Amino acid sequence: MAGPSTAERGARGTTPSGPPPRFLRARRRFRLPGRRPLVVMAVAVTLLGAGAVWLLYGSSWLRAERVRVAGAGVLTAEEVRSAADVPLNTPMVAVDTAAIEHRLRERLPRIAKVDVSRSWPHTISLVVTERRPEAIVEEGGKFHEVDAAGVRFSTVSKRPKGVPVLEMEPDRSPSSRHFGPAGLRREAVRVVTQLPEKVRQDTRSLRVRSYDSITLELTGGRTITWGSGERGEVKAKTLTALMKAQPDADHFDVSAPSAPAVSRS
Repeated sequence: MAGPSTAERGARGTTPSGPPPRFLRARRRFRLPGRRPLVVMAVAVTLLGAGAVWLLYGSSWLRAERVRVAGAGVLTAEEVRSAADVPLNTPMVAVDTAAIEHRLRERLPRIAKVDVSRSWPHTISLVVTERRPEAIVEEGGKFHEVDAAGVRFSTVSKRPKGVPVLEMEPDRSPSSRHFGPAGLRREAVRVVTQLPEKVRQDTRSLRVRSYDSITLELTGGRTITWGSGERGEVKAKTLTALMKAQPDADHFDVSAPSAPAVSRS
């Protein structure tokens, strides 16, 4: 009987094609996850997102229930709450803080600045900064309060204690026409803010004729010719030195601080 041919014997001795069994087992062990885990993960993320949306908008756990007010002085907390008109029992995330700020500044001009924030889980916080009257303008028996920016923000029936009166008597100079009443008022208030503290406390009124003609009347019949608000710091230092050197003087002129003058009546 004839034996296997040379070709058959050679075929039996060759190495099988493809990777060895050990490599195949290792590849099965470390193969990437299939589609099913990815689908489960996507469903979980969707459910978590839907739960978060429901928690923020649909549940009763995160709703605006209280309004906290801080910083009010002349204004009462109830006045601030009423003007803010915060929509209570609505989702905290849906409360329009910018709209609340706009309402407060529009309805209460005394408020210079307000910070509206969410204090989770149930409180809207309002921190207000009120305008401070630096001077007042008297008209028709009423007093209009003016802040450091020259803004008339409130009308009161009684003159605030320690706040000087602005007596607006503009002349027909070009500067008066250029700046107008509002500009002259701002310049006068700038002078008030530059005064030494003791002088500021003693100032009863400021007479404003033009941009560079502002005169102060103090207690005891004393007067100060200040000029404009320019070089205010230098003028304040010069005035302090003059008052210390001549405490009995009635009139001080610091409109030109390099050449001040003092006189007695």
